[in-house]
Amino acid sequence: MKKFSLILLFAFIAISTFAQVLKVSNLKCEYSVDPLGIAVPEPQLSWEITSPERNVMQTAYHILVADEPTLLQKGIGNVWDSGKINSGSSIQIVYSGAPLLSSKKYYWRVAVSDNKGHNSSWSAIAQWQMGLLNSVDWKGANWIAYQDMPDSMKILPTPRTGDKKHSPGSDILPLLRKSFKVTKPVRNATMFISGLGHFEMNLNGKKVGDHFMDGGWVNYEKEAQYLTFDITNQLKTGENAIGIMLGNGFYFTPSGRYRKLTLAYGYPKMMCRLLIEYQDGTSENIISNTSWKVTPSPITFSATYGGEDYDATKERSGWDAPGFNDQQWQNAIKVEGPALLNPQSQQPLKVFEKFTPKNTTQPKPGIWVFDMGQNASGIPQITVRGKKGDSILIVPSELLDKDGIATQKNTGVAGKYGYGHWYTYVLKGDGEETWQPRFCYYGLRYIQVKGAVPQKESNPANLPQIISIQTLHTRNATDKVGEFNCSNDLFNKTNTLIDWSIKSNMASTLTDCPHREKLGWLEQDHLMGNSLQYNYNLASLFKKIINDMREAQTPDGLVPEIAPEYAVFGGGFRDSPEWGSSSILLPWYMYEWYGDKQGLADSYSMMQRYVDYLNKQSASHILTEGLGDWYDLGPQHPGVAQLTSKGVTSTAIFYYDLTIMSKIASMLNKPTDVAKYTKLAAEVKTAFNNKFFNKATKQYDTGSQTANAISVYMKLVEPEYKAAVVDNIVKELKSHNNSLTAGDIGYRYLLKVLDDEGHSDVIFDMNNRSDVPGYGFQLAKGATALTESWQALSGVSNNHFMLGHLMEWFYAGLAGIKPADDAIAFNKIVIHPQPVGNITSAKGSYHSSYGIIKSDWKKSEKGFDITVEIPANTTAEVHLPAKAMAQITDNGKPVTGYKNSGESAIINVGSGVYHFKVTE
Repeated sequence: MKKFSLILLFAFIAISTFAQVLKVSNLKCEYSVDPLGIAVPEPQLSWEITSPERNVMQTAYHILVADEPTLLQKGIGNVWDSGKINSGSSIQIVYSGAPLLSSKKYYWRVAVSDNKGHNSSWSAIAQWQMGLLNSVDWKGANWIAYQDMPDSMKILPTPRTGDKKHSPGSDILPLLRKSFKVTKPVRNATMFISGLGHFEMNLNGKKVGDHFMDGGWVNYEKEAQYLTFDITNQLKTGENAIGIMLGNGFYFTPSGRYRKLTLAYGYPKMMCRLLIEYQDGTSENIISNTSWKVTPSPITFSATYGGEDYDATKERSGWDAPGFNDQQWQNAIKVEGPALLNPQSQQPLKVFEKFTPKNTTQPKPGIWVFDMGQNASGIPQITVRGKKGDSILIVPSELLDKDGIATQKNTGVAGKYGYGHWYTYVLKGDGEETWQPRFCYYGLRYIQVKGAVPQKESNPANLPQIISIQTLHTRNATDKVGEFNCSNDLFNKTNTLIDWSIKSNMASTLTDCPHREKLGWLEQDHLMGNSLQYNYNLASLFKKIINDMREAQTPDGLVPEIAPEYAVFGGGFRDSPEWGSSSILLPWYMYEWYGDKQGLADSYSMMQRYVDYLNKQSASHILTEGLGDWYDLGPQHPGVAQLTSKGVTSTAIFYYDLTIMSKIASMLNKPTDVAKYTKLAAEVKTAFNNKFFNKATKQYDTGSQTANAISVYMKLVEPEYKAAVVDNIVKELKSHNNSLTAGDIGYRYLLKVLDDEGHSDVIFDMNNRSDVPGYGFQLAKGATALTESWQALSGVSNNHFMLGHLMEWFYAGLAGIKPADDAIAFNKIVIHPQPVGNITSAKGSYHSSYGIIKSDWKKSEKGFDITVEIPANTTAEVHLPAKAMAQITDNGKPVTGYKNSGESAIINVGSGVYHFKVTE
């Protein structure tokens, strides 16, 4: 009997082990894990599969969706049971079940089969919650506020917005409060809330969630974003209280300090619906209406550009908790707000790294400067002890002047203190007090304090004591998906330099800088798109930006250079094809990186209107409007293109737009459009070459790095001239001692062409140095984030990511991780590392939609070793530096049957981990 039991046990273990060979994980709905507030009627689902075996491909899937998790545990999908679908698709699976209901939670799981004959067990249960699908779902909730702004006083984006006209009326930032009772057990409680410009919500005396500056900024003439919070576990039986604090954001820009623009859509306001579902099957809605109580908050000033002031003596203890007496507060008033409310699809802003002082100085009596060691987007947090009514002035800055004083000359100055952005904190005087701004942020490395003294310093004037001070780095909370490192210390530092500028400009749009503008200039989105996406999962943020462009497009088809278009700039600062073309290129890149075909369909009308606009603006198919190769390295102060005619980059990208439009039209089954865009592209190409190409010299325009490189990359060069033009690019670089001159537009294409044409050694020579303007030069000057200019000029922004194109080469060139030409979402991978210069090792990883891709190589005198990881459901082509007679092994076993060009071996592999070794 005992022997029989052991046999059964071993059989059970064997079956369990077999069942676990193939696993399903990382279930996502609309690019997110367990998202709230989904407003897509047919959301897209995805998952990853893993297996210890090699060459694994999914052959079928089975999805169950239910409105109760217990049903899934019984194998029942009462909302959708897909049945077994014979398909290898594991991303962008469109929900095809029963109609989804507003505000309802849904639970789902998936099982798959593979080409090895394995069937996975069911995945863990994932979920999503629907948002409010139309205005009726708000159950009569109103926009409410402390005060209303008459239409005659509103200031919306117009060509006059650049002036510094005074904002209308008073600037009162309100607190809003509502108490309610819960008398029976709660099953679910969901808050849907929008606050303009930003809000912070407390429940029963505690902040809800860990977000910063909710919600995202958009075109407030047309829409607002709402957030969805699950507050089930924060409710309690008996009395509960909601407390809301509002800030201005881009919704209202008060005067008195620096501001890039003037806007007044209205005064701060809020709209919400709290849905409480009880265990007995009943429900209740708490909505925003005039029964809410309001009063001015302790925030006495708040501005996106100007900073924030807080008077702690005006705090009302317990205002956001049950039992507070709000009889002296007035009732909220009903006001008008944006007609359209959309769920916030992009990730929220949150606090990440925290920096403490690396050095403290006292450049002048009464002034203390704290060096946090890192230029980053963020806010100061200060803990002090002092007397009631004591006031502290806090000034953030990127740089110090020659006297060691904080300077904002490069980021905007306008105010009584000689700064444009500052904070004041008035103490309440009851022990240690910790404060930080709530509704604005800045780009800062230094925090300057006046009116307080560090705790250990002498304090004869009995000023408040600074117990602690730190910078809280704030950014979009999207997932980190990439890592890179190599044996070259300068390149590692360059990678970190660029990364900090990216992190500092990831907000609810991709901003140009975190201080003086905070605007969504669009050229960097497509030019830096690959660099960004190797590092961060930006699918949801890019979808939001694409919607911003749709909303910003003018009736004549122009897509302006910033979106949302909070300021209507003039001339080349509004109409540059290199910027507006993000309206075509970003949806296309979304398809290439994430397989999002629906986004192409949703944006197709915008794309059509924009290329029609460009065609009308052209003269004989040549465009000359715009900024050109912005911030190229010429003899003058950087700005509009100096070394390349503006018509080169604008017309080249017009041609590129048309070639992409032909592909998109073909995918969307629009043959008439395919013919139209193909014909127009050919005409633009002919006109471009007739105007800019010199057949005698094989140069474009001035022969600049940008002119030649963009022509090659966009495939404007006829095949018979391509090699000569590429040679001219290399010759031009060598004639300048391999120093760069290309700017914001051209440098990405210069790097791509050099990499594609086998000249990564030139890229190495260009960037492995600090003696000429470039990345190493900036690091040598003390930069800790990528600066706006190659020269790291002190008079411009010192936190810009627009020139960070080298990051793409770190991943695609050095580490060698790139998609195949016909890949979608990295389903076909190329591993092609470039062991150039003095680099002896490099490793990179990218978490794609299918799973993690890794490349980790080392070069020595004995040969070349590389570890490659390819996710299930994909294939790869691995290129190894190997001459014809080289020996190649995988895990010590000889590799045969591969191609060899004489310099490189090409090995086709499926999923799995490989350890290749090349011995000459």
